[in-house]
Amino acid sequence: MTPISSIRNLGPATEAALNAAGVPDAELLRKMGADAAYALLLANGQPAHFIGYYVLHMALQGRPWNDCRGAEKAALRVQFDALKDMHADVGLTELEQMLDKIGVTTKHLKP
Repeated sequence: MTPISSIRNLGPATEAALNAAGVPDAELLRKMGADAAYALLLANGQPAHFIGYYVLHMALQGRPWNDCRGAEKAALRVQFDALKDMHADVGLTELEQMLDKIGVTTKHLKP
């Protein structure tokens, strides 16, 4: 079992979040892929953050975190928004969902 933090650009905080969500090692993370792993993070109460999403993609491709640009970044944003819409607003009231969409609340964190 290889630690998740051994993957370039993924540090201890990302490793801890993924471990808590049920991803114990780099091998499983690579097998799952970025989208499935990020969906699992969201389903387990992690706040949605676009940079964290595309950093995960870049890390699993062995690329620098800031290598994501242009059309690729725009396409990842569409995928991120779809994942967020499916997973991040679970358990929020309609008002909280609207506030979250405009970036006013972080209520989606589970206690």
